[in-house]
Amino acid sequence: MPAPQQDPLHAALDALSSYLIGSDRLDATVERVAQISVDAYRAAQFAGISTLIEGELQTAFFTDQEAPEIDAAQYETGDGPCLDAHRHTRVYRIDDTESSERWTEFASAAAAHGIRSTISFPMVANDEPLGALNLYSPEVAGFADVDEDLGLKLASQAAVLLTNSQVYWDAYRLTENLQEAMRSRATIEQAKGLLMSRSRCTPDEAFDMLARASQRENRKLRDIANELVERAQSRPEA
Repeated sequence: MPAPQQDPLHAALDALSSYLIGSDRLDATVERVAQISVDAYRAAQFAGISTLIEGELQTAFFTDQEAPEIDAAQYETGDGPCLDAHRHTRVYRIDDTESSERWTEFASAAAAHGIRSTISFPMVANDEPLGALNLYSPEVAGFADVDEDLGLKLASQAAVLLTNSQVYWDAYRLTENLQEAMRSRATIEQAKGLLMSRSRCTPDEAFDMLARASQRENRKLRDIANELVERAQSRPEA
């Protein structure tokens, strides 16, 4: 007997909980979260994820270009459901954009794009609001009360995933930078050794020679050092 088919929203929760951190770049991970969220709701046509960029909430990730076009109205006026979802960490819903008396600029922009209902979930991790997950539907009342509770779980799971992914990639970049710094330092020390041998100078004097060449040629000191080492290695032995 076949196993009962899981409903899309619970399937989305499972997909997020089993997502492997580091399997994609951070931006690809967020885009995947947005697509999983769309798949969770039959009525949803596309999704957008609003996050803070330089202190301002923006629709940084989306499954359709119309999402940031619609959201531009609320960012310009400072009034809209995803802004309030982020500010007040609660769910906000518009059942009919053509008759909504709240967030009128946003509702009009959504209706102009053929979107008749929206729902915005706060994304919170470690008690810190990260932004909002926004879903858009061409149907009137495309989202129901039952969608709010499960959608909050989806948004919370997504927030934890994105936070962990951010931490992972920050640590990865730090490691890469440290390794590059160590490689650069080793190359600079080699170059200093070559100059000390040739010019009979001290370590400080050798470093000053590299620094002056860097300023004179408007190039990074490590590139000057690397070129000096490569020339020495390619020179035929006497």
